[in-house]
Amino acid sequence: MSFITITNLRKTYQMGRQKVHALDGVDLSVAPNTFHAVMGPSGSGKSTLLYLLGGLDRPTDGQIVVDGQSISALDENALARYRRRTIGFIFQSFNLIPTLSALENVAFPMRFARVPRRQRALRAHELLTRVGLADRTHHKPTELSGGQQQRVAVARALVNDPQLILADEPTGNLDTTSGASIMQLLAELHQNGRTVLVVTHDPRMSAYATHTVHMLDGRIVSDAEYEAATAF
Repeated sequence: MSFITITNLRKTYQMGRQKVHALDGVDLSVAPNTFHAVMGPSGSGKSTLLYLLGGLDRPTDGQIVVDGQSISALDENALARYRRRTIGFIFQSFNLIPTLSALENVAFPMRFARVPRRQRALRAHELLTRVGLADRTHHKPTELSGGQQQRVAVARALVNDPQLILADEPTGNLDTTSGASIMQLLAELHQNGRTVLVVTHDPRMSAYATHTVHMLDGRIVSDAEYEAATAF
């Protein structure tokens, strides 16, 4: 059974007179409750794949089906509902609102779901406790370390109880120890029943994932092809 089915996915950008094929015919099947690490050098198309899967961009061609729903066919309002109900995003740059506390940052997405204020606060506090930040709820992002900010971002990604966690280089701005703790946290989310897909340069992520996917030049390639192309 497949939770995500991606078929002949293509994304082309026009750069002046030149066409850039960010994705060049990607096929991928992701079973529910798996942890996929998508690895590849910069420019390989892995972040483009993530943004298309998350409904943040639209493909040039091909199809993405998530939990039986073709997201390629959704209008903007339906895409917004899909992102709110199905997806939890975690970004490399954290994307926290600097004027809000950790609690307020985590609670913020629930405003769009019209969750009452008290319920938002209780849910946000519960999630911050889960990621080990119960004593940092009223700290603003500038008062938190990089690892702590990423934990706030993980908590925020969970507020609407998404089925699918999408993470874009979640350890890219972190030191070694903080990065390892975020990997462990993602693994725990998977173990608790969520499907997790992470795009990363960090080879350590493979140890936490159930599946590793390699990308080069907008295509998914075999392990052998990837190793041959990236050997020094």
